[in-house]
Amino acid sequence: MPQPPPRPPSQPLFAVTQDSLVIADFGPRDRSGTNGGHRPPGPYRRLFAVPGARAFTAGNLIARVPMGMFSVSAVIMIAGSRGSYALAGAVTATGLAATAVVAPWTARLVDRYGQARIAVPATALAALGSLTLLLCARYGAPDWALFAAYAATATTPNTGGMSRARWAHLLKDGGTGGGRDNSEDNSRADGEALHTANSFEQAADEFCFMLGPVLAAFLCGALFPEAGTLVGAVLMMTGVLLFTAQRSTEPPVRPRVAGPHPRGTPPLRAPGMRPLLAVCLATGAVFGSMEVVTIAFADERGHRAAAGAVLALQAAGSCAAGLLYGSLRPAGPAERRHPWCLAAMTALMTLPLLAAALTGSLLVLAGALLVAGMATAPTMITNMALVQSRTPEDRLNEGMTLAVTGLLGGMACGAAAGGWAAERVSATAGYGVPVAAAASALLLALLTRTNRGPATRTSRPASTAPTA
Repeated sequence: MPQPPPRPPSQPLFAVTQDSLVIADFGPRDRSGTNGGHRPPGPYRRLFAVPGARAFTAGNLIARVPMGMFSVSAVIMIAGSRGSYALAGAVTATGLAATAVVAPWTARLVDRYGQARIAVPATALAALGSLTLLLCARYGAPDWALFAAYAATATTPNTGGMSRARWAHLLKDGGTGGGRDNSEDNSRADGEALHTANSFEQAADEFCFMLGPVLAAFLCGALFPEAGTLVGAVLMMTGVLLFTAQRSTEPPVRPRVAGPHPRGTPPLRAPGMRPLLAVCLATGAVFGSMEVVTIAFADERGHRAAAGAVLALQAAGSCAAGLLYGSLRPAGPAERRHPWCLAAMTALMTLPLLAAALTGSLLVLAGALLVAGMATAPTMITNMALVQSRTPEDRLNEGMTLAVTGLLGGMACGAAAGGWAAERVSATAGYGVPVAAAASALLLALLTRTNRGPATRTSRPASTAPTA
């Protein structure tokens, strides 16, 4: 019986890394590059093969689903008990404004003392605020108590930002924490893995904001008006406890460094951050205006109840595009891709305007929103990659929370502008607001674009720099 040819000595059976012994299979490959006819693992399988990744991701997803539940639950609960959508909208707007102020401070504490030490008590305070709001709405407390209770939920930590910070920590230097050859190939591999991780996180955001409102509306309608808030608070606290229990993947607290900023350069003073936050503000206006205008458009046609499902299609398109974008290798640096993503978003945002103006059909509009949403996730993924690269490493949570705060502020402005256009002109004309907001984001990105290469984080302590 003929024997198989010997394995070439240049292809070892084992690969020894700093932390483990990995069995390597270098068998015969076909022309497609597969191993013995079997396809190599995809980027997401490789991503979740990182030790501890699945555990912290599961807890983080549980904690993030309520982020899409609280606003809808509060509106249904307050409007049902007080009979005023104006009061419900004012209460939720107050909570949004309070979050914009408090969230960066919470993130700064997370960077300074660690995720577990800050996120758990901050989440407990936010959950207590949600439960207080529930009791105030149910038992007829004064209106000011509703505002105060919902403002207390502003301490909710940015769980998405904390998850992205964990990926950045795990994937830096291939997840070994140093000691690896810092070659160009290795740096490229690390960048591609982080791109996949950011893509997954953006898709998770879209999924949670797609599932959250539907779940909230179902709970409030099928059980009792306060059910959405109650379940959301329980899920948020449970998810954060599970997430922070995974201490092996938590980024370490960086030591203080000498200089005027012992915790590193503030993210707002980091080069290129302020223009990027302005782009976040304009991008958030796209989302806020689209939501309000779509509800108004559906209401004009007597299908207000279908507005949530129509908006969910936009989130579904973004979620699918985010996962696909993460499976592809990024072409060029994020600095170069960012304007192209914004240009694609601007172009696709014209589709809902055309669908509403030319057909007036809610069904056609739903299809247009599905396609328009496909440019959202790639834009946000690239945007967050730039935030990560421009933020000092020891203040990463704060930098990403500032980006989210910019988005929230833009959403509030966009909602106001979209509502004004829909009420004073028409809901169809209101679809011009997200187009104008996307074009503004593109113009800001082009005007503030730099010619430098990929940015590097500043204020890295010398003792933590990777060694060759």
